[in-house]
Amino acid sequence: METALGIGLLLLPILVVLGFMGYCAYYVAKHDYVHKLERIFEEKPLFIIPRGEVNPHAEDVRFSGPDGSTLCGCYFKTPVPRKGVVLFGIEYGSDRWSCQSYCDPLIAAGYDVFAYEPRNQGESSTIEGYVPLQWITRYEVQDAQAAVAYLKSRSDADSKGIAFVGVSKGANAGLAVAVRDEWIRCAVTDGAFGILTVMLPYMKHWISIYNQSILIHGMMPAWFYMLFARKGIRRVQRRRKVRFFHLEEVMQDWKKPWLQIHGEADSYIKPTMAKELHKHCAKYVEFWAVPKARHNQAISVAGEEYHARVIRFLDQHLANS
Repeated sequence: METALGIGLLLLPILVVLGFMGYCAYYVAKHDYVHKLERIFEEKPLFIIPRGEVNPHAEDVRFSGPDGSTLCGCYFKTPVPRKGVVLFGIEYGSDRWSCQSYCDPLIAAGYDVFAYEPRNQGESSTIEGYVPLQWITRYEVQDAQAAVAYLKSRSDADSKGIAFVGVSKGANAGLAVAVRDEWIRCAVTDGAFGILTVMLPYMKHWISIYNQSILIHGMMPAWFYMLFARKGIRRVQRRRKVRFFHLEEVMQDWKKPWLQIHGEADSYIKPTMAKELHKHCAKYVEFWAVPKARHNQAISVAGEEYHARVIRFLDQHLANS
């Protein structure tokens, strides 16, 4: 007993010093870096945003969205015997017609495709005061749920379910719905990402640039960065009056086939960040890093291989399941 007490007394000054150092690091981070984190979080990346041409052969759709809103979509019917139905999630800032470069080969291969525009994008209804960023919020998840509900309500709905295919932000919203909805049988994503899995590596880099002190950034444990990141996100949420959706928190429940495509040369969402998204469900995931492809550019780099691989995946996990 006396030995344990003696060791405790010896360690007490060390613990006090470490506690004080931790408090100082937190204080400096909170007062000097949270506002920098918020500014960087709200910066819009310089993405190449595609637009598509209206296709007269598609069914131009208006359907009910959340809170009395109207969402816009386009439904393409395959000219050959149908293998299945695909819901397509468009990327940040694009319109519903931009899906065609991804979906024309799917339509020719026997799949109906439905692409939709979330609120505040394209011709869908707008939410007053809401300015979308590249991160998904509850709004985009609700809109994806509304798109699934629309497909379920169609007279030609497929009883065996659908596949989800999406790009970047649209992919993220679709994954958030697919993980809970059994009617979505499988998923193909290109450039999917979570908020925290992207933020935390960048935070360590940013703080080391702003402050070279090993006390501030070198000794901070991973949970400290997580605490710091969540605090900054909460402040942004309050200011913008939104709730961001943390995809990482639900992907541990993922239990269906997922083809995760990512650009190997993506300098914005690095492949290591993308892999973090599936670390708890890796056995269900086929991860394809496309050499030399940057963010959302895998289709341009891989070309025919890209389309063939997606069709092969859908044939296996939707048409023949």
